[in-house]
Amino acid sequence: MKATKPIDPTNLAPVRVQKFLADCGLCSRREAEQWIRDGEITVNGAIAELGQKVTPGKDFLKLRNKPVLARQIVKPITLAINKPKGYLSSNRDPFHAQTIFDLLPKEYQGMKLFCAGRLDKDSEGLLILTNDGNLANRIMHPSNEIIKRYRVTLNRAFDPSRIPSILEGVERDGEKLFAKKIIPAAALGPDHEKRLEIHLSQGRKREVRRLMEAFGYYVKQLKRFQIGRFVLKTIPVGAVKLLTENDIKLLFKN
Repeated sequence: MKATKPIDPTNLAPVRVQKFLADCGLCSRREAEQWIRDGEITVNGAIAELGQKVTPGKDFLKLRNKPVLARQIVKPITLAINKPKGYLSSNRDPFHAQTIFDLLPKEYQGMKLFCAGRLDKDSEGLLILTNDGNLANRIMHPSNEIIKRYRVTLNRAFDPSRIPSILEGVERDGEKLFAKKIIPAAALGPDHEKRLEIHLSQGRKREVRRLMEAFGYYVKQLKRFQIGRFVLKTIPVGAVKLLTENDIKLLFKN
């Protein structure tokens, strides 16, 4: 596995706050941006702003009033987990609900891992956990067009004539939601007309559910089974797999 380069405190080239936090292995750049919006990051005692740059080894950052140190860089770890329904894709929950981090084996407990793309509480399937902010950013950034594949069951029969409109997409809350591909299930088994395979290249919040709701459908069941060419396959529900270098390469192949 290719190691993340440690931050060199003698290298005084300024970087954006979100990149610095990702390089420290604390989160993805996208999550860091949300922390900045929420006022959880300070730089030299002042609340950080989006787009602000800091100089490693010179500026002093805090996350929720705790110092962020460049030397927090650790060996990159990337895991795949088969998320069960009912668990949050978060390591912080004020209501003490179950999170996917409760499922981690002891050897990964306490590591500063985060999700490279989340699934909501009622969804299940493949999640990637890592402490490598740059890898997470590559997976989640829409410009890389990493295809995520989902199996979906709707509340009623799907009308295939809606596929072109869903591929074209809709505007919702200032975001463009669309699918890259929709494959109706084969005409086998009960309720086959309600089942779909949906491919996305974005990582919008609850995108599959919001997209289908825009066309009058309610998603009753949602499972992500593939990212890039990495398939969930034999990972049991609630179990974790440590990804090899070849596994990670598969994440970036469509």
